[in-house]
Amino acid sequence: MADNVVTRLEVKSHDSPDERRTPDKTTVDLNTLGNYTIGRFTFEPGWRWSECIKPVVNTDSCQVNHVGYCISGTLDVTTNDGATATVMAGDSYAIPPGHDAHVVGNEPFVGLELVGAPDYAKHDDHLQRPRLR
Repeated sequence: MADNVVTRLEVKSHDSPDERRTPDKTTVDLNTLGNYTIGRFTFEPGWRWSECIKPVVNTDSCQVNHVGYCISGTLDVTTNDGATATVMAGDSYAIPPGHDAHVVGNEPFVGLELVGAPDYAKHDDHLQRPRLR
C-alpha cells in the first residue's frame, strides 16, 4: 500500500486555521488534513528571515525544507552556499535547508507550503536544527 493515501474527505479554510503563528511581520496559518499539514505563509514588506524568524528558532539560517506555490509577492532566497533564486507569483518552489530570504518590494509574499509547514517558525528548537547522526 502507498504511503500517501487519503482516507477521508476533509475541507478546511486557511481563514480559520487549526493553528496560527505570528512572529514579526509573519503570519503562518496551518491546517492539518489527515497526515498532511498545509501552510499559508504571509510575509509583510520588510520581512527578512534573519530578522523575523531567526530570533524565534535560534539557528543561523532556516533549517526547514520548503516545497510550495507563490500566490502573490516576491521573495529572494539565498542558500548558505551562495545560490540565489527569486520566487514570484505563479512560481512553484523547492528550497533546501540552509538559507535566508527576504520580501522584495511593497507587496506581501503569500505562499502555500506543502512541505515544511508544521516545523516553520516554531519555538521548539529541535524541529529547526539539523539532526546529527
